[in-house]
Amino acid sequence: MAAAPRLYLITDRQATGDRALATVVAQALVGIAGSGLAPGDVAVQLREKDLSGRALTELARELRAVTAAAGVALYVNDRIDVALAVGADGVHLGGTSLDLAAAARVAGTLAIAVSAHAPAQVTGLQSEAGGRAAFALLGPIFDTPSKRRFGAPLGTAAISEAARAGLPVIAVGGIGPDRVRELRAAGASGVACIRAVMEASDPAAAVRTFCQELSFSN
Repeated sequence: MAAAPRLYLITDRQATGDRALATVVAQALVGIAGSGLAPGDVAVQLREKDLSGRALTELARELRAVTAAAGVALYVNDRIDVALAVGADGVHLGGTSLDLAAAARVAGTLAIAVSAHAPAQVTGLQSEAGGRAAFALLGPIFDTPSKRRFGAPLGTAAISEAARAGLPVIAVGGIGPDRVRELRAAGASGVACIRAVMEASDPAAAVRTFCQELSFSN
């Protein structure tokens, strides 16, 4: 089973300031070198829910080439078919995706990640997935506009509670590099970010700072 990433970059092509998504991701991944983290500690999730299957597949192929060149894992949100078609490393299941057991039956060798919005949702994920769940993405931990529809921020105590289930937990929601050490101390295996990298004028510098903080928090 694939290891949980320490840094999980989630895409949002609407946040790149008209820069091509593959270009921004490629620039971001340059920041791994010399940061203290290895490429295998980083993963990218392609999360562009509004795209048709064909358009998503085309974009996924671009990101597969970029991530493969950098030695970084690629996850595709929801679409197991697209993930398999482009040779991605994993699929990320949200609240409206196939249930875990069904996904595990058709995902082949893909790693399976799952979104959760409460610690209780993390409990039992491994048994439901037959041991196939790679990690859970839990949030929002801190306030962020894109996650307000999921309710009030959970706070760091939720990380500690969810981590007791034994599945690696990645924190998401309002996270900048300044929060990394606090979240790691609470039990997070890693952190996820969207706009902190997608909007950055220098994506490589943004990733480098995240990676440095993660390497200090071992």
